[in-house]
Amino acid sequence: MAKLLWTPSEERIKSTNLYRFMSIINAKYNQNFSEYASLYQWSIENIPEFWSMMWEFADIIASKPYDQVVDDLGKMPGARWFSGARLNFAENLLRYRDDQTALVFKGEGQDVSRITYAELYNEVARIAGSLRAAGVQSGDRVVGFMPNMPEAVIAMLAAAGIGAAWSSCSPDFGIKGVLDRFGQIKPKVLFTADGYFFKGKRLDSLERIADILKELPSIEKVVVVPYTQANPDITKVARAVLYADFRSLEADLAIEFEQLPFDHPLYIMYSSGTTGLPKCMVQSAGGILIHHLKELILHTDLKREGVIFYFTTCGWMMWNWLVSSLAVGATVVLYDGNAFHPHPETLWELAQNEKITIFGTSAGYIAALQSAGVKPGKTYDLTPLKAVLSTGSPLSMEGFEYIYREVKADLQLASIAGGTDLNGCFALGNPMGPVYSGELQCRGLAMKVMAFDDTGKAVINQEGELVCSAPFPSMPIYFWNDPDNGKYHDAYFDVYANIWRHGDYIVVTERGGVVMYGRSDATLNPGGVRIGTAEIYRQIDRLEEIEDSVVVGQNWKNDVRVILCVQMAAGYELTEEIVVKIKHVIRTNASPRHVPAKILAVPDIPYTLNMKKVELAVKKVIHNQPVLNKDALRNPEALDYYADLKELQEG
Repeated sequence: MAKLLWTPSEERIKSTNLYRFMSIINAKYNQNFSEYASLYQWSIENIPEFWSMMWEFADIIASKPYDQVVDDLGKMPGARWFSGARLNFAENLLRYRDDQTALVFKGEGQDVSRITYAELYNEVARIAGSLRAAGVQSGDRVVGFMPNMPEAVIAMLAAAGIGAAWSSCSPDFGIKGVLDRFGQIKPKVLFTADGYFFKGKRLDSLERIADILKELPSIEKVVVVPYTQANPDITKVARAVLYADFRSLEADLAIEFEQLPFDHPLYIMYSSGTTGLPKCMVQSAGGILIHHLKELILHTDLKREGVIFYFTTCGWMMWNWLVSSLAVGATVVLYDGNAFHPHPETLWELAQNEKITIFGTSAGYIAALQSAGVKPGKTYDLTPLKAVLSTGSPLSMEGFEYIYREVKADLQLASIAGGTDLNGCFALGNPMGPVYSGELQCRGLAMKVMAFDDTGKAVINQEGELVCSAPFPSMPIYFWNDPDNGKYHDAYFDVYANIWRHGDYIVVTERGGVVMYGRSDATLNPGGVRIGTAEIYRQIDRLEEIEDSVVVGQNWKNDVRVILCVQMAAGYELTEEIVVKIKHVIRTNASPRHVPAKILAVPDIPYTLNMKKVELAVKKVIHNQPVLNKDALRNPEALDYYADLKELQEG
């Protein structure tokens, strides 16, 4: 049973951006909305009007106004948004040019550095001028193989400013992982650092870059940012130049922002690539801008005086989402390194020191804090903290309760869920509403999200497929090298015509909240009854004996049986007593059908590079099927443990 954990005060509700937006809607459209549910209903019934109001409320900078909000709400994919408009993404993110801090950077083991909005504009102007001088034109691709540092943000903004598309990987990607991505889009310029720090070690990037370049003939210039060394040796990297030598020496440059259509390519993002080459999803400048601003301003309540942090790398879409906070004029905090180095409270120390108001992270990090017994609220002054955001995987009820017990009692905990595909969320936070344990507060405004049962009917309080039955601006404009949109169609529209099927298994509650139950393609069907893996993880996460786990279905005697593999916490072994305890907890708190047929101990759990558990890869291994692209995994060697498990050959 979901427990009420937090309710915002009346004063807090009325101070939110969302309340102000709702008041404007009430006045303009003669409505009397006083809470989120009615505003949400209006937004999905009046999609063009909603996005038109969002354009005004976010004060989007455009050199030419739009002629029409959307041409055809019945067309998905392919709906055209804000046709006729001319704008530039980077111009919107660089609207502030004053002495307020724009970026705070803390690298593992490094001193904090800061850049003001005025300094950021000047830096972007210099790099944009250098990119133009290097022959980069609108439509070209510029890529980053970078730590989460200011130069990555600067390079992205410079590329977007002149109309180039940006794509990035974090430096922990392997050579094949990078080539599988950048090799498809043929970039012209690559930005990299000489290396990065992780768990107290200095790791080199230049040797890997030298090898990557042998397979990327399209790259005409490599720009190297000194990070782990003051004067890195770049002689072995073809076509390389140091950042300081590439950067224009001219001061007080003005950026000539290319004025481009709303659907001009901005980002190329990638699917996980665990079933083959990653799909290259091309996203539009205008679509990402207005969608991010809706989520940041209305759902996250970000303001100019806010200080926002997300624990992410440049290889995860939360980096792109975080950087859009610059359009609000807030201070963005970047961290690169291991979250538990040199101690488990590193990020909370940063939160105290930088007076972070919005702290974003993953459910896995929150679970790791719980396991380590970390109590940030007892150790640090988190008075400015207003919201904690969590994504990446479903946050357990215990995770919700942990935040309120050990971090801060008076804050908005927004578990959010969406995807790289839309560079945003289907369900997320409502700063005007209550928080219930295990439940995402709401579906996103103007996102016509439902749970479909097996017959394709929308259901409430019943598990089903996450679908979105109306288009939204941040949908990919196309997939790279997909001229007939075949890959695009197969990714989302092969089950329901003209309806986006996301591949998540959810419940929409009677309150309008959402409970996530994991990937629908990883759901389990013992005895023909469909259950989500997250239902089992929620119970396992309660147990101090278990560090991590993965649940899969094994085909067995014309049925499916549930297999639970557990990574034991330090100091524990999987005894018969613990097996009995696990089964009891699952049977009592979930149901008898959730109880695994087999519980096995394994040394490691495989994850993607973006720290998502790969149930499908484990399922393939136990069925002796090939895993096509292990380079998409952070720890591919972990899969070896699941091959030929004798226990799975027994009844």
